[in-house]
Amino acid sequence: MDSAPAPYIIRIDGHLGATVLSAFPALVPQRRGPHTVLTGLLDRSALYGVLAEIEALGLDLLEIQKLTPDRPDRKSPVPGDRRSP
Repeated sequence: MDSAPAPYIIRIDGHLGATVLSAFPALVPQRRGPHTVLTGLLDRSALYGVLAEIEALGLDLLEIQKLTPDRPDRKSPVPGDRRSP
């Protein structure tokens, strides 16, 4: 696993309030349907820290996606979501 910072999308079930979001200062939150999506540049240790914080807060992690130059942020729905993009 490369330790250089890379853009990530982290999808969490539910809408997170300001207090919970304050645990993720390096990430930008967005509401997408019933989920909260956190995006930002993370290196390996920062990614593991975010995952540990998600677990400590008891949040329901749905997806982690590392973005690459050939795969920008997709606008399609999450798997199982029946809405069209």
